[in-house]
Amino acid sequence: MTATPSQADMAAFLAANFPQTKCTVEAVSSAGTATVRHPVTHAELRPGGTVSGPVLMTVADVALYVALLGQIGLKPLAVTTSLNINFLRKPAADKDIIGVCRMKKVGRTLAVGEVDLFSEGEAEPVAHAVGTYAIPQR
Repeated sequence: MTATPSQADMAAFLAANFPQTKCTVEAVSSAGTATVRHPVTHAELRPGGTVSGPVLMTVADVALYVALLGQIGLKPLAVTTSLNINFLRKPAADKDIIGVCRMKKVGRTLAVGEVDLFSEGEAEPVAHAVGTYAIPQR
């Protein structure tokens, strides 16, 4: 059985392998759950003061990746094969985006998870995503 990476292990892994991401790991568990945070800056806002769709997609994808790796171990070659998102309401322009993921099924070669995205401190999600990852075989 693969040891579950700690929050610190996962943060170090992301920093080393994906230094371009602004997402930080808030929580990760062997049960296939994870929470990530993305600070929102003015550069990520669309006209009308809403957070851009690509930012929300990024947070969803990173949350899925962290939740999956929390369950299967640090396998950097796990890749997204699909990601579908529904934008539910306007995110706050002055609050971080929080992604909360739960893996629905982790098989031998594919894994499916869902992510709820929130403006920090808000109870209602701003978006909901479902994604599939391909798991590398040794």
